[in-house]
Amino acid sequence: MADLINGSFFDNSLQNQHFMKNKRISLAPMIDYTTADFRAFARLFNPDIYLYTEMISTSAILKGDAHHVLRADASEHPAVLQLGGSDAGEMAAAVSIAERLPVAYDEYNINVGCPSDRVQHNKIGACLMAEPLTVANMVRAMRDVTDKPVTVKHRIGIDHHDSYEFMRNFVEKVAESGCRHFVAHARIAWLQGLSPKQNREIPPLRYEDIYRLKQEFAELTIEINGGIQTLEAIREHLQYVDGVMVGRAFYHNPFLMAQCNELWGRDVPSHHQIFEGLLTYLERREDEGANLATLARHYLGLFQGLTGARRWRQELSGKSTLSLAQIRHAGEQVLAQNP
Repeated sequence: MADLINGSFFDNSLQNQHFMKNKRISLAPMIDYTTADFRAFARLFNPDIYLYTEMISTSAILKGDAHHVLRADASEHPAVLQLGGSDAGEMAAAVSIAERLPVAYDEYNINVGCPSDRVQHNKIGACLMAEPLTVANMVRAMRDVTDKPVTVKHRIGIDHHDSYEFMRNFVEKVAESGCRHFVAHARIAWLQGLSPKQNREIPPLRYEDIYRLKQEFAELTIEINGGIQTLEAIREHLQYVDGVMVGRAFYHNPFLMAQCNELWGRDVPSHHQIFEGLLTYLERREDEGANLATLARHYLGLFQGLTGARRWRQELSGKSTLSLAQIRHAGEQVLAQNP
């Protein structure tokens, strides 16, 4: 109460808001995870976190059902479309299609970080770190068809190209194309011998390399990614770089996104508020013909850490059909145990 009386709480809130004007938090792009239905869910937790799509290949847009793969909810803003490709013309064509969508994206990001052998043969992902001029040409082509920011997500190195200088050279050359925002995953990627999961866990984290990158390129926006799982870690990284990107920690414990409201000096929404927002969204999706049992996998972490969370997961898992009434009942049981 004393803090409220002397105004220090209010002052801290204003300080946080001012600090975060030049900072950002992002939900990382994750294939099969950051679908439109999860992104709409994520928005319920925090109004300012940047939401990235899954990596979407240019071929899926140019040769497939573009409106389906690029579907986004109006609530998602700010939202970022991550593209996978290596042909500048195809990347520009994909952006041109995305620009005409009913719900447009706020930024476009080039995937230069995925180590999967499934994409390497198409010259997509982390292998492109060895070709900074190819990435630079893609940035130029994309910027020619949009006024929105074009950014790059990359690793700190690949295979035996693991020196700081290798990453610095990559960023320097790509920045010459007009790219002003880089998201650096703090591990190198081994393109042979490690699975994507192992590439997220085995190579050591080198946060200091990304801090140094920001020091040497003060004019660029540098965002850090990799192994970040707590609000305290997010706060710490923001002292050194412009943004923090979090992946699986946000997906499996989405309430961490709600806790991030503290960074902006805002109140943290309750589980009850978020659950009601989810029900409203699911009611609309049900009216659109969506199978709620298919969507439910994205919401298993809603009550992570609360009494009854395991039962919630059981009620939503392994079903071929699931009604809105069943989801409501399962959630209300958890909330009743956690007043």
